Amino acid sequence: MLDHEKQIIQQKVIKVLASVQVLAGIGSAGTVAAGSLLVASITDSETLAGLAQTSSVLGAAAMALPLSRLTQRGGRRLGLSVGYFVGAIGALSAIIGGTKEILIFMLLGAFLIGAASASGYQARFAATDLATDESRSRQLSFVVWGSTIGAVAGPNLMGPSGNFAEVLGLPRLVGPYVVALITLGLSAIVIQLFLRPDPYITAIQIEDKGEIDNKLLPARQALRLISQNPRALIAVAAIAIGHVAMVSVMVMTPVHMAHVEVTLTIIGLVISVHVAGMYAFSPVVGWLSDKFGRIPIIRAGVLILLLSTFVSGTAAADDVIRMGTGLFLLGLGWSCTLIAGSTLLSESVTNELRPSSQGASDLLMNLMGAGGGALAGVIIGTLGYGWLCFFAAIPVAMLGVWSFSRKIKI
Repeated sequence: MLDHEKQIIQQKVIKVLASVQVLAGIGSAGTVAAGSLLVASITDSETLAGLAQTSSVLGAAAMALPLSRLTQRGGRRLGLSVGYFVGAIGALSAIIGGTKEILIFMLLGAFLIGAASASGYQARFAATDLATDESRSRQLSFVVWGSTIGAVAGPNLMGPSGNFAEVLGLPRLVGPYVVALITLGLSAIVIQLFLRPDPYITAIQIEDKGEIDNKLLPARQALRLISQNPRALIAVAAIAIGHVAMVSVMVMTPVHMAHVEVTLTIIGLVISVHVAGMYAFSPVVGWLSDKFGRIPIIRAGVLILLLSTFVSGTAAADDVIRMGTGLFLLGLGWSCTLIAGSTLLSESVTNELRPSSQGASDLLMNLMGAGGGALAGVIIGTLGYGWLCFFAAIPVAMLGVWSFSRKIKI
């Protein structure tokens, strides 16, 4: 295949993936708040409200390897479309559970929606299959940036989607799940119809392999192979540590600010600034990663994350400007470790090992995120928000020291 033909295919791949990220993001983002409120309504307990988000995160972790297996067998189109379709089924289950007030259906729906999140994570890797070394981070970052629109628009559709649900004779709180059912279903269709030729299969064929190796390594074996590859290992560590630091601090920030009766509008503004840090500057981060290298941007992400934990951890709960600054830096540091780390992982393993290693990486990232979020609640309940930021900074600092190891080539 000629280079210009490969470039044309890659441009189409990026457009399709970015478009689907917008669609899926709109569907998934709106269910975060709605899920917590629905569980609280069904159980009449705010204590159990977090079960919806926990179920979704665990679903994303559980689906990471199965979707990787599907990619290994039939390419990105199969893996991604199945993930979004399962997410749509989850939205339907949540609608039933929310309407009939059946908690198990509601939590099952949230769990299955995690499959759509898993597809969203793996879409960033799909952007690297046909990318050149000089543009791989930028290509990946464009797909990550597609999440910005969904992350911002999704929560703001709660009101209109609630009105739509009432028109259908459903409770208002299931409105975001009706939107998710539509957008995730459309995402699966778009992937199936337009992600052609398949980027993963094409990448294999370009290497004259001809056929896909259907053998997917178990997560433990994939991680063992990664541990023997210093560059792949630090890539996975950057992705996981950046994610657990971000999730731990982010999920407890609203709780911390609510202690001094900060309004929900102000808390929402701070979280919106955080989301902007996560996604809005992705193309810039990708460009910097291509220009200066993956390891230097991981180091930059480490420094930004450390600065964010200091700024947030020393801020008064009602100091909106300082909290907003800290949360923006938290999102930006996460963006650096995710984009540079994901790119480094993709180019540190062979095409045949990519689905296995990428699935294992996403599994580890989501499990650490779920564990970090749960542990964060214990820390803030016993020691406080400042100590939470301090503990979140420890693994980040260790990652920074490790990144300067002589075994890690820039």
